[in-house]
Amino acid sequence: MTKFPKLDGPVDRRVFLRRLGTGAATLGGNVLLSRIAGAQDVQLQSLIEQNVRGGEFGQSFDSGSRTLAMPKADLPTLSPLSVMTTDQAMRRYEAIVAGGGWPAVPKADRLRLGARHPSVIALRQRLAVDGDLAANIGITDVYDSYVEAAVRRFQARHGLVADGLAREQTYKAMNVPAFERLNQLRMNLARLKTLTAHLGNRYVLCNIPAAQVEAVENGVAVSRHTAVVGKPDRPSPDINSKIVEINFNPYWTVPVSIVRKDLIPRMQETPDYLTTNRIRIFDQRGNELDPAQVNWYSEEATNYMFKQDPGDFNSLGTIRINFPSKDGVYMHDTPYKNLFGEDFRFHSSGCIRVQNVRDLVNWLLIDTPGWSRQDIDAVVKSGERKDAKVAKPVPLYWVYVTAWAAPDGIVQFRDDIYGRDGLGPTATSRG
Repeated sequence: MTKFPKLDGPVDRRVFLRRLGTGAATLGGNVLLSRIAGAQDVQLQSLIEQNVRGGEFGQSFDSGSRTLAMPKADLPTLSPLSVMTTDQAMRRYEAIVAGGGWPAVPKADRLRLGARHPSVIALRQRLAVDGDLAANIGITDVYDSYVEAAVRRFQARHGLVADGLAREQTYKAMNVPAFERLNQLRMNLARLKTLTAHLGNRYVLCNIPAAQVEAVENGVAVSRHTAVVGKPDRPSPDINSKIVEINFNPYWTVPVSIVRKDLIPRMQETPDYLTTNRIRIFDQRGNELDPAQVNWYSEEATNYMFKQDPGDFNSLGTIRINFPSKDGVYMHDTPYKNLFGEDFRFHSSGCIRVQNVRDLVNWLLIDTPGWSRQDIDAVVKSGERKDAKVAKPVPLYWVYVTAWAAPDGIVQFRDDIYGRDGLGPTATSRG
């Protein structure tokens, strides 16, 4: 999770400045756009901080960037200005498409700082056209600090782990054609006009394609949380609701759909699965059954209730966040923390798992007496089943936005993981 400074407090003054202008570059005789009309200061720190794993960039990153600067890192994904800035971004991408788009970048084996490879030339051209690499850096086959910094920025804008290494998912994102990115912006501009109309002053937003949750207060993203959302065949729904309750150390009642799709096949393969995971079976009268009493090669199991005991092994982890929903979904902790470190975080059956969920819950319960951060930590540690009503229910939005520009002008893209943009397989292919 990335936390941002308060508006009235000190702000980190390291900045990344990207210059965009007009001009042209050539590669193999093909004219490419290397500078886009207008000059624009942009902010990338929040994106990089939320995607980088295992530490800060420090001075080495600044020296590699040199011409870049970093303003405040507290802008939410959606704001009243998002429509205007996304429309402006669309005009820039129209110019890129009109200029021939960008070159395909041949894959090379995990290029890293100091390496030489012919594909770095195309990589530099690709980064320059989209504005991640300054046009005056030059064209060589060396993967130097400028290229590494530009790759980090590109990865951050596309929701990938920002490690500066040219990896498979980075190449896939780079090789989505410019006209498809333009079409993504067009498609999402209509969504933004609806989504940004009535956000309110204090709310929680989950952008499903970004697999990210953020808490927003008075136009400031006070915290961001990496998330795990629904699989393509079990998608997380759009939600407009209010968070009303927090369950600590919850039981998990297994939905019938998961009993059918997951538990029955697991029990056929591993007969002690329920016992190992402390999942109990109850009939319609509340009598507990032994797993051996159930015919796992039939639909019999769908007639029973399956309930997992509380604990850090529980599929909901130690916290569940409740809100009214016709789809029966919720947000929760998870024992599988390793999933938060992946680029592809679409593993759930529709509910949303939240990294560093206690920080979010602390913010949600800020006005609820008796629920300080110390109280939250204590009840989780105790293992006691306990509920907390949110004193002032907090608006919650689960949205589907695959392309947008925040008020800082940074353009971001995510895969159309559920195929809702209707733009074909290229942008959504994971290979």
